[in-house]
Amino acid sequence: MNPDTPIPSVSVTYARDGSSTRSNEHGMRPMQERAYQKRGEQYLLIKSPPASGKSRALMFIALDKLENQGVKQAIIVVPERSIGASFHDEPLSKFGFFADWKVEPRWNLCDAAGSDNGSKVDAVKAFLDAGNADVLVGTANGKANDKAVNDEPLSSHSQANVDVGAPRTLVCTHATFRFAMERFGTEAFDERLIAVDEFHHISANPDNRLGEHVRQLMGRGKTHIVAMTGSYFRGDAEAVLHPDDESKFDTVTYTYYEQLNGYEYLKQLDIGYYFYNACYIDDITKVLDTGMKTILHIPNVNSRESTKRGKDTEVSEILGILGVWKGKDAATGFDLVEAADGRVLKIADLVDDGPDRHAKVLAALKDPAQKHNRDHVDIIIALGMAKEGFDWIWCEHALTVGYRSSLTEIIQIIGRATRDAKGKTRARFTNLIAEPDASEQAVTEAVNDTLKAIAASLLMEQVLAPRFEFKPKNPSTGPTPGFEYGPGGYDPKKTNVGYNPATGQVQLEIKGLAEPKSKEAERICREDLTELVTAFVQDKPSLEKGLFAAEELVPEELTQVRMGKIIQEKFPNLDDEDREAVRQHAIAALNLVQQAKKALDEDNSGNGGAGGEEPKNTALIDGIRKFAMDMKELDIDLIDRINPFGEAYAILSKSMNEERLKQLQAIIAAKRATLTLEEARDLAKRSLDFKKEKGRVPSITAMDPWEKRMAEGIAFLQRKAREERNG
Repeated sequence: MNPDTPIPSVSVTYARDGSSTRSNEHGMRPMQERAYQKRGEQYLLIKSPPASGKSRALMFIALDKLENQGVKQAIIVVPERSIGASFHDEPLSKFGFFADWKVEPRWNLCDAAGSDNGSKVDAVKAFLDAGNADVLVGTANGKANDKAVNDEPLSSHSQANVDVGAPRTLVCTHATFRFAMERFGTEAFDERLIAVDEFHHISANPDNRLGEHVRQLMGRGKTHIVAMTGSYFRGDAEAVLHPDDESKFDTVTYTYYEQLNGYEYLKQLDIGYYFYNACYIDDITKVLDTGMKTILHIPNVNSRESTKRGKDTEVSEILGILGVWKGKDAATGFDLVEAADGRVLKIADLVDDGPDRHAKVLAALKDPAQKHNRDHVDIIIALGMAKEGFDWIWCEHALTVGYRSSLTEIIQIIGRATRDAKGKTRARFTNLIAEPDASEQAVTEAVNDTLKAIAASLLMEQVLAPRFEFKPKNPSTGPTPGFEYGPGGYDPKKTNVGYNPATGQVQLEIKGLAEPKSKEAERICREDLTELVTAFVQDKPSLEKGLFAAEELVPEELTQVRMGKIIQEKFPNLDDEDREAVRQHAIAALNLVQQAKKALDEDNSGNGGAGGEEPKNTALIDGIRKFAMDMKELDIDLIDRINPFGEAYAILSKSMNEERLKQLQAIIAAKRATLTLEEARDLAKRSLDFKKEKGRVPSITAMDPWEKRMAEGIAFLQRKAREERNG
């Protein structure tokens, strides 16, 4: 690619209507109010993006549980000590709530000295013992897990001081909590609220200790749990919760679209991956604009992107490229670098982990007096820090060198740039990765990094899009109140695309769409489509085939077989009808975002580009409408025949030179098997549906490539059976 003309793979524009930052009469923003309405649930899962106010939402819920639901104490569990600061005292009554949030300094163990498995575990024991010994004031009305609490007006709540009696709130790390559970047992946490921040750190894998402790608490059934996360999926494709456990949670979902659409200032978010040759330091100024407030994450010292000259040397070389080093600020420890235009850049180096220097820089970044000072710092250079929970509202550009360890980590890094701040109208995330080189010994790793970067881009398109509501198209369907259907209104003779500006939902009619029958399948279609897309785009065989076998690809192998297999593994308790309904909804969500982007790209190129006009916040909806209108009839079979990775390849072909792209295709093709036994079995299962619909089995000589592929699957199994009979 030409790095001087970067091509973002995702560019999303929002309405900027200010709704997500407005508070109600009790001091709650929209997401917090939505979560508070579910405060009576014993198990509550809050899925909400960074900067949406999850910490404060938990405060509101915890105070109500302590005061009105018979819960003795609240324990807030965070992944690292720095995030504990998010739960310091808050004067909530000042903004209309019935009580203030208070954590005595001795009970915020993230601020305390000592080891996670030593004095801090002892402190947890002292906290629990104090809760058992004292008679707590104002907690005797016994409304634990009473859903009626959710509907009770706030004015009916007791105005009692919730800090009377035993200590009520404690904050500790995931590690401290794990050690405490192992030492004191599940019973010690009876009648307490356990709030787990960054819930995606747990997994359904039995080896995940935090996940196992959560399952033990739920099995005993005497603890309240509030789980909070900005990304309800893991980078390793493990499930966060087993479906049986997940079904016990009531979910509050607040989407990126709702959050960003409701900002006051930030209007546009660009996300892209760009390639470089040789050394990243030589090319970094081509994507790093020193006029933008930037967090730069350099590569891990063991990664192939590392220069192998040492992390401190890399930082020093970056400073040298940015300008002339003028020394360090005595008060903050920031490096001062004079740029070519005469500006003096203030650069915070979090890579240097020398105790005195590191502590000074970190303290300067956390200085509350500077939180609203845009000029306090210009660039932050980090390696393992400034990700999850790091709050710098002025960050306009999150620039990451090398693919990070997981999609979850990328989501967290992007969240650093999506804070709303006065004068900040545009933000971006850039993943700068090394071009794969067929001559390298580590070419497989290089190819994998490229595929992961593409997967991250596809996922972010889904995360940033409005929520979809799909309806089967039939003669009886009609308009839904609250939805707008474009200039011509609702047309009963055509496919309609509706948009609800209040909820940010897009409604689309699809002929032949299967509807979920069970409540669990309905919940999945409503809440978990993004998680299914995440699993699908992380499925390397699907990604490789969709990107680099386009000429010979039968899309249904991906949309039906591969996605069907993923859903069967993720939700084994669903019956065949519900699995098919969920599959159709997930593929429709993924493919429609891709086709909307394609329609917009074609529209812009046909009009000579954007022409300098500001993009509309309804661009995605307009793209979906254009795609739907271009189709004679939008049905599920048509959607299944679209390669979900086709548009990703179009972006890749623009951002990588032709020679490297051909090398990449050759590498993928060299290791591709023709057909596996498992794939053949999946194709044979699909052929049963074909026979039921058509009254005949698929033909190996069919013109339709999907019918032919199903027939090949049957033939493969028949051949295998003959070989086994013949020994």
